[in-house]
Amino acid sequence: MKPAAPVSRHHANVRASAARAISRVLRGSSLDDALLPAERFRVPADAAMTRLLAYGVLRELRLLQAIAARMVDKPLAQDDEIHALVLVGLHQLRSLATPPHAAINETVAAAEVLKRPQAQSFVNAVLRRYTREQGAIEAGLPNDPGLRHSHPDWLVQQIRNDWPRHWESVLAANNGQGPLTLRVNRRRMSRDEYLRRLAEMDIAASADSAALEAVTLAEARPVDKIPGFNSGQVSVQDASAQLAVTLLQLSGGLRVLDACAAPGGKTAHMLECADLEVTAVDRDAQRLIRVDENLRRLRLAAKLVAGDAGEPLRWWDGKPFDRVLLDAPCSGTGVIRRHPDIKWLRRDSDIAGLQAQQLRLLKSGWNLLKPGGRLVYATCSVLRAEGDEIIGRFRLLHDNVVIEPIVAAWGEATAHGRRIAPGGAHDGFYYAVLLKR
Repeated sequence: MKPAAPVSRHHANVRASAARAISRVLRGSSLDDALLPAERFRVPADAAMTRLLAYGVLRELRLLQAIAARMVDKPLAQDDEIHALVLVGLHQLRSLATPPHAAINETVAAAEVLKRPQAQSFVNAVLRRYTREQGAIEAGLPNDPGLRHSHPDWLVQQIRNDWPRHWESVLAANNGQGPLTLRVNRRRMSRDEYLRRLAEMDIAASADSAALEAVTLAEARPVDKIPGFNSGQVSVQDASAQLAVTLLQLSGGLRVLDACAAPGGKTAHMLECADLEVTAVDRDAQRLIRVDENLRRLRLAAKLVAGDAGEPLRWWDGKPFDRVLLDAPCSGTGVIRRHPDIKWLRRDSDIAGLQAQQLRLLKSGWNLLKPGGRLVYATCSVLRAEGDEIIGRFRLLHDNVVIEPIVAAWGEATAHGRRIAPGGAHDGFYYAVLLKR
């Protein structure tokens, strides 16, 4: 059954492109990689719409799948492109308030773009039934927090255990959209000056109370449309990530190691704050290119090393560091609102391997730190297993560790550090400060 109304071919292309990206994620690809083909759209608005649909479906994935399952006798494979296309249609009807005729007709037409014209009548029937029976279908869904908040059960359980008073707000924040936050380059201008400049251009923005260089825009915009970005006056960086530099307590002449540096936001922030000798290490040589590009744009310089921070004998010159920042590889559960694919790509079984990696890097970074030096441990995770648990275990292994309490107005104190729940200008984060006796 073909749609009666005329359909815009490029609107159908956008929906097909979103379905393909979602399908790729469900086969194990990251969302960033899955969306790369959409960047080839000649019209930037089409690439933006593809992103909007793919992000939206992956935020609501489990709920949309449950809704679809109530209307289908023989379910398709979860990673089937037509299954993903149905979810794209449901998301438009349910959350984007797209007029039903447009959502249905253009989604049905997308089946032909996916070279599955025989599936058009199926897509049409499911979406039309949803418009007729939405209330009854949704009322019949189980009242299950994993389903309601579209998170896998293992992650709901972990967050529930680790955030007993706030677990529902953490899950809800994960499904929100993170704002665009900038870091003002204090070598070039003050934050107040930059806010005045934005006000003169009628761009609404606010200062963050915790991160001293952070400015959050009321509306996101492409980087080339951000005043001062190309000239190095500002960079894009979440407010939580900007707190690392405050905790490092930097001053001129210090020798600093950024142990897992890419894409280089924290490296650059350090160099904006003081004249330092910074060594930025990352395993991924390709990602170090990004660090180099960021530093060039900001007219800053660091020693960039492609290597494993956990195997320093391959790259270290033997001189200890005054400061070490270890922004450790982690589950990324604090940045789900920016990367909703994390919910579906991470597994409960990943955490033990990540913990082993975090402890290995912490031990290595500690060995490179001068007596009297300061190490800041950070993860963009909301799981205790990657925060306090790691610091507690590390402390038991070393008798020269002093844990400095973080006294601050942001986040909340934990046994060994401080954590931030996702929400507002802040992604979920954990920090601990270790001093070497």
